[in-house]
Amino acid sequence: MSPRAGARPAHLRARAGPLRRARPGTGVTRTAHRAGIVRPAPRLVPTTTVPEGNRGGHRSPEGRGESDMKIGIIGAGNIGGNLTRRLTSLGHDVSVANSRGPHTLTDLAEETGATPVRAEEAARGAEVVVVTVPLKAVPDLPSGLFDGAAEGVAVIDTGNYYPQQRDGRIAGIEDEGLTESRWTERQLGHPVIKAFNGTYAQDILDRHRPAGAPDRMALPVAGDDAAAKRKVRDLIEELGFDTVDAGGIDDSWRQQPGTPVYGLRAGAEAVTEALAKASPERTPEFRA
Repeated sequence: MSPRAGARPAHLRARAGPLRRARPGTGVTRTAHRAGIVRPAPRLVPTTTVPEGNRGGHRSPEGRGESDMKIGIIGAGNIGGNLTRRLTSLGHDVSVANSRGPHTLTDLAEETGATPVRAEEAARGAEVVVVTVPLKAVPDLPSGLFDGAAEGVAVIDTGNYYPQQRDGRIAGIEDEGLTESRWTERQLGHPVIKAFNGTYAQDILDRHRPAGAPDRMALPVAGDDAAAKRKVRDLIEELGFDTVDAGGIDDSWRQQPGTPVYGLRAGAEAVTEALAKASPERTPEFRA
């Protein structure tokens, strides 16, 4: 999940509850989605974990091999920056871009060993691309963004819609009832997998745990492409978190801001229950 993606939980600020606090993921506060038609609850499937460092053939820096992935990250805020830190520490080849240019990413590159690039170069050869920019900035990303990506590239969308706090009114979401990630993939022209949108950015660094640990957190993952979703779930599990299959992109309102799972720090069972309790109605706080 991801509140305003960043050092504060995933870059925004404020979840539900008596106290306001930083939001998880790439967003600004909690938002509940209004869907045109309420679909039956998807079958929510917790992942089966395998020992860390042994998933999908990925290896840590000490054991780099041909199966280490090339990953592009577009957006170097709190979520993007901390994913860069963790993924490079696991031995992946990470290229990172932001809206201001590679010269502004020198410190992050020196810290992590990631390669700073322009946004239009971030996906070149990448097996996974993370798009972690404010929703309002998605239409401004370069066209043909994924033209040079590896075949079968999985595109992760960490975004949240914060109409009052940041993004302004987006008609496709407000009027057509599109989920936030369905709107995003239409702008990108490529299917997306929704993940990290309700995750506190600092948790990416501090709350990863080995498989089987009693306090290991789980993250919901939604998407239509089964192979891409599996690739993303494997990567998240390698990062030190369990995953729950939250259904397709049209079901991803279940993990948008304002829902029970948004910002939830809990295991797979609690995440599964929270997804099932979600309402498709967008609350006033998250409507324009």
